[in-house]
Amino acid sequence: MLPTENRLRRREDFAAAVRRGRRAGRPLLVVHLRRGSPRPDSEGRTDPHAAEGVAPPARAGFVVSKAVGNAVVRNRVKRRLRHLVRDRLDALPPGSLMVIRALPDAGGADHEELARDLDTALQRLLGGPS
Repeated sequence: MLPTENRLRRREDFAAAVRRGRRAGRPLLVVHLRRGSPRPDSEGRTDPHAAEGVAPPARAGFVVSKAVGNAVVRNRVKRRLRHLVRDRLDALPPGSLMVIRALPDAGGADHEELARDLDTALQRLLGGPS
């Protein structure tokens, strides 16, 4: 399970990651990453999960549309992605916002295929070795 402080919930946070972040597409998913900044956003708000004077945690959200499959398949994909992201959050800069959008082929993919695509996308976004 993804800890509460690492969950992306607000619509504005999803929009910020998608609109102002970088994107890396893979066959099974698209990852949007907005690197963290402890500064307030344009409306003067800071991260609701951040303590005063402490860098906010990296947070992740998921978008799995009906194109991926029925409810059972969509929930399985979300559970797998949450599990994969939980182990990779410490690689993200503090305050980062990440949105992972599952593509239709993700419904038929196994855990290892999702992990491979997620790792490759994160390497591209974080500037790691290709």
